[in-house]
Amino acid sequence: MHLHKEEIERLERTYKLNLINSISGIKPANLIGTRSSSKMDNVAIFSSVVHLGSSPAQLAFIMRPQSEIPRDTYPNILETGFYTINHVSESFIEKAHYTSAKLERGESEFDRMKLEKEFIGGFHAPFVKDSPVKIGMKHMESIPLPNGCIFVIGSVEMLVLPDHSINDMGQVNLQGYSGVGISGLNTYYGLNKLDSFPYVREDEIPDFK
Repeated sequence: MHLHKEEIERLERTYKLNLINSISGIKPANLIGTRSSSKMDNVAIFSSVVHLGSSPAQLAFIMRPQSEIPRDTYPNILETGFYTINHVSESFIEKAHYTSAKLERGESEFDRMKLEKEFIGGFHAPFVKDSPVKIGMKHMESIPLPNGCIFVIGSVEMLVLPDHSINDMGQVNLQGYSGVGISGLNTYYGLNKLDSFPYVREDEIPDFK
């Protein structure tokens, strides 16, 4: 297949949607949990969480354009300033996927998808109990993007993960807890570690053949 921009734009809508959402490769699968000021809890799956910096620790994710009747995640973040990011593992990928459904406002995905929530250390937003890696976030800034989406930036306020999943260098072993990734909108892949390489210094680059 060899497509130019004009040919891409002429593709059938669903085919194009699946194709363009897949070409970026495997993306992280995360559930973002929020709680409104009236204590209504919400959780939704996202595949756009990215690392921004380590010192200070910051992550970001992309929120789709908000309609006239916005869904719960973004309004809750703006209202309270807090949210959680929870890694998805193989044991609950189906439940995690169905949190993308458009439920009635006020109906909790935790309840509908039978995902158990938990509150840790007085943090405002709920975590997903079965998630192996739980990250408590504080909203810092939202940046409008040219396509109407929103780049949501937050600081890492809390981190909870099993000791056995971290090596002596602080690297998290995603395979060790059956972490998953997403391709496109609805296809999930298991993650297997292939190799690990040292920090690259010019005088240590191998003589590749």
